[in-house]
Amino acid sequence: MAKAKNAVVAGDYLGKQIMTTLGMVQIITGFGKGIMLNKTTVSSYEVITDEHRKSAASGVARGLVGGALLGPVGLLAGGLSAKNKGIYQVAIQFTDEKQSLVEIDDKIYKALIRACF
Repeated sequence: MAKAKNAVVAGDYLGKQIMTTLGMVQIITGFGKGIMLNKTTVSSYEVITDEHRKSAASGVARGLVGGALLGPVGLLAGGLSAKNKGIYQVAIQFTDEKQSLVEIDDKIYKALIRACF
């Protein structure tokens, strides 16, 4: 299963990792250094792609539990109820005119949206 890179994939800061700490999103530029992504540093952002995939591990676990509890019907229902995992590519325009294309997972995407609102 594909997993989000949580990194800058094009533009300024290419190859730098992106992480959240206490709900704040930042691009890691060096040891102990980073650029916070919030409404003071980001002038605009646009979701380029969003891809949702079922989590294989979640589907297997839910299928096993459903099968143990309800038999074949529970196995099928549990497998179909697997969690969706999102991978987002977001174009970011910074207030200093720099631009980056980032690939991030659900957790970082939601934190980014909250920070830039």
